[in-house]
Amino acid sequence: MTRSRELLVAGSIALDTLEGPFGTVHDELGGSALHFALAASLIMPLRMMAPIGAETAARLEQAIQGRPIDAKLVTVLDAPTYRWRALQGAGHNVDLGSQDSIYDRWEPIPPPGFDGWAFLGSMRPDRQAQLAKDLDGAAVLAADAMLSYVRSQPPEAREVLRRSSWYFCNLDEFEALGGEQPESFRRRWDLEGLVVKAGPRGVTAYTQDGSVHVPALTNRPVIDTTGAGDAIAAGMLAHWLSTGGDPNGVQEALVWGVACAALTIADIGLRGILGATRAQLEERVLEVKESLLRGS
Repeated sequence: MTRSRELLVAGSIALDTLEGPFGTVHDELGGSALHFALAASLIMPLRMMAPIGAETAARLEQAIQGRPIDAKLVTVLDAPTYRWRALQGAGHNVDLGSQDSIYDRWEPIPPPGFDGWAFLGSMRPDRQAQLAKDLDGAAVLAADAMLSYVRSQPPEAREVLRRSSWYFCNLDEFEALGGEQPESFRRRWDLEGLVVKAGPRGVTAYTQDGSVHVPALTNRPVIDTTGAGDAIAAGMLAHWLSTGGDPNGVQEALVWGVACAALTIADIGLRGILGATRAQLEERVLEVKESLLRGS
């Protein structure tokens, strides 16, 4: 009998200031690890790894209460929680900067001998690269890009890319990494898979077997796109892993990723995915499949 693989996410837990048509919200709980964990936990249990300031620890505990999220690898530090500021406009976020000194204090220590599936969400690239090296025994090592960090620490960002088996990025991040044609980029970096996120134009995954595309749910409201990319990765990887990781299951897994993103962008920050249920996720999955059939 084949034993089940674990899912691990490492990334940020943040206090976000978000501006958009909805107004401005301050100190909204967020971060790549938390967005991923909440979305993936609608599908399967997982472990979460991130630094957090002591002043935010109680809010995190409340946010994940009742979800199958193991937070023992979250490190509570006597340091300011990572803060990020963004402006929502034209269907995507404009990064207005961050305060990330907590990474100076954080020494990430992944589980010894981890051989499950790991996702490295956006975080300061030196820490992301360190984790990519330490998790080299993972059966699948996936990572996500963040445009401001790709530009500010390009050598470390490329080291993460070099060590990853799957890589997630949007079109701006793809261009900043020197990408022109996705399939040639995938081969150049020896990736098993490259997932390119194009907002309202959907998501495309490139593998040695070709490409598969899943459209976005454009008939659903878009309030705030914060965390959408993390939700795509979470839904895809969690569903794919929970169903055995069959190479033929990439498009089905992407459907679940797009469905998770649709729940995430329906409200400000973390609120959409925080309040989502498994039943709502399954409804969105059916909607994405219907949209896929209409486009075929």
